[in-house]
Amino acid sequence: MIKGVDNKQPIGIFDSGIGGLTVANAINQILPNEQLIYFGDTAHLPYGDKSAESIKHYSERITDFLLAQDCKMVIIACNTASSVAFKNVVERTKGKAIAVNVIDPVAEYVATKFNDDKVGVIGTKGTINSRIYVRKIQSLNKSIKVTSLATPLLAPMVEEGYYNNYISQTIIDSYLSKKSLDRINALILACTHYPLIKPEVEKYYQNRVSIIDSAEIVANYVKMKLKGKMAVSSRRRLKHRFYVSDFTGSFEKSTKIFFKNKLHLDEARIWD
Repeated sequence: MIKGVDNKQPIGIFDSGIGGLTVANAINQILPNEQLIYFGDTAHLPYGDKSAESIKHYSERITDFLLAQDCKMVIIACNTASSVAFKNVVERTKGKAIAVNVIDPVAEYVATKFNDDKVGVIGTKGTINSRIYVRKIQSLNKSIKVTSLATPLLAPMVEEGYYNNYISQTIIDSYLSKKSLDRINALILACTHYPLIKPEVEKYYQNRVSIIDSAEIVANYVKMKLKGKMAVSSRRRLKHRFYVSDFTGSFEKSTKIFFKNKLHLDEARIWD
């Protein structure tokens, strides 16, 4: 337990937009007694085509915002930010809160569940170009062959609510048919938007490939990290808080896509 941190303090979660609400929803299901504070950086989405220095800057400022909200944990619910800015967030939270990314829990899960298999990874250009999944998984299990493919159209498509239709299925099928993903045994959905297109990915593979999304894996990892005195043990009435850096009505409507129930979003202009 971090000195001076109270277990009743909230959990902070941030993403480039509202896709990270898939992670927030999974945490809420597994840890219903915890209060969540979410920040979606809608002013700068998507992170996938931003420079590493810009993403580090955004991540540091958002971390400072969540620490100011007294969060005991800061979760980077964005694969791109996790791949390039995790060290910056760890430094920012040192002695104040626990820092968690969405890549390490998934890499550990894959390394223990698969052997002598070929595992594919799809994600934003930033995540794929970092080769973070290749390095992490193979450092834990050298028998696994990891192949990656950037799928830059998918996150904006999902963010705008375009999924589970003919257009989205056509785009997804086009990506998944690429040669680099031939004969894979498992596919990592390396973007927190992608759980929403999991049914379409499963339709393409027709149960021939294990589909791995990060939301539930990360939620269980968070539960493990908070075990003992850092976790809230008793039931309590909570009010989660959800912020975006640039408010639009369409984003508020889209929250029900990611978090089952429609949420009220507040604007926090931390860039002013």
